[in-house]
Amino acid sequence: MPRFAANLSMLFTELPFPQRFAAAAQAGFKAVEFLFPYDHAPEEVAGWLKESQLENVLFNLPPGDWAAGERGIASLPGREEEFRASVQTALRYAKALGTPRLHVMAGLVPKGAERAERLALYEANLKHAAEALAGAGLTLLMEPINTRDMPGYLLNTQAEAHAIRERIGMRSLKVQMDLYHAQIMEGDLSTMIQRYVEHVGHVQIAGVPLRHEPHEGELNLAHLMDALEAAGYDGWIGCEYRPKAGTVPGLAWMQRYMLTPAQSN
Repeated sequence: MPRFAANLSMLFTELPFPQRFAAAAQAGFKAVEFLFPYDHAPEEVAGWLKESQLENVLFNLPPGDWAAGERGIASLPGREEEFRASVQTALRYAKALGTPRLHVMAGLVPKGAERAERLALYEANLKHAAEALAGAGLTLLMEPINTRDMPGYLLNTQAEAHAIRERIGMRSLKVQMDLYHAQIMEGDLSTMIQRYVEHVGHVQIAGVPLRHEPHEGELNLAHLMDALEAAGYDGWIGCEYRPKAGTVPGLAWMQRYMLTPAQSN
């Protein structure tokens, strides 16, 4: 059976961030992920996890100035020292939270910039981060993001990401397969799962095209869950979607996977 992790940056947003942990546990989740923990001390976040008996399975390295529109600094020239510092910051949080995998956002390519140069810098920074995480026994992830939700993002397809992974050739570097982004950019998800699953470090889901509950829209969720299981994927599946009408009412889709959402609360 699939194991679902609640993305606390998108689910339970009816509540302040610290209260989302208990809400996720009450709804039946055993694990959570989130974009960034850095607004809170690592000891605080670790405490919320412990109190709710939750595992943290993923978060992102610091992305630069998110409020100003930055979406990662790994491909930004002149930010190399900042990137290396961000790796150490993320490792400090990962140690406190017991987090086994971290995602590094690639960044946006401005109009007129040379993409090949940005890609070369991204790969160099990925190698540095993968080496640092390998020393800590952790996995580094890169995630392709679709061009509709994030125009200008450097990395857009699973094919691109796996080609980079092969070039770098480090066991600590894997690819994050968000089936929402992958469907928008490439499709043919069943074949994609079979082709790449050995090198996929984390999976995420959401409905296409509106990024609501994953059973809505054009994806056949039950088929994809079966495809992942048949291909041998036994990792967590992050629920990174925007609830259509409240988090808890929208969790009914999980009942078939033997998770009981707290719908009465």
